[in-house]
Amino acid sequence: MSKVIYKFGDDISTDIIYPGRFMATVLPSETPEFAFADEKELNKLLNSKTVPANSILIGGKNFGCGSSREQACSTLKGHELIIIARNFARIFLQNSINLGLKTIICPDIDADVNDELELTDEKVINKTKGKEFAIIPHTKTQQEIIEAGGLIAYSRKKLMERVLEN
Repeated sequence: MSKVIYKFGDDISTDIIYPGRFMATVLPSETPEFAFADEKELNKLLNSKTVPANSILIGGKNFGCGSSREQACSTLKGHELIIIARNFARIFLQNSINLGLKTIICPDIDADVNDELELTDEKVINKTKGKEFAIIPHTKTQQEIIEAGGLIAYSRKKLMERVLEN
């Protein structure tokens, strides 16, 4: 089970997730420091190193809208977060898959900060509220890419499988 550490509304842009003034910092090892830099409380929490891996951010509709900067995904992956949103902006979703960021599309999600959530392949179970919510699953290949840690890791894995077959 994982705990919700923060809840957003609709239309959270990549500029909120990773402000443009930090675009000169692009290394995945450095970007997490600037996650939600203008959301001082959340930024401080994330940088305190007290947030367990697989903690959850809840988003509304159109999470990750705005620019196509993939740092918005790498900064979240660097904190090993899971993002559950009603839906995601198209480019953000594709970037998140390519980088191996765990995202869950859950159109009816109802969860608040500190709620305990159980995640399955078909649903999100809010243990705190005693409710279940269906998810829109990623395709099989998208899920395999996420589980591999991103597109590069997935491609390496597939190439190695082919080499070993021959």
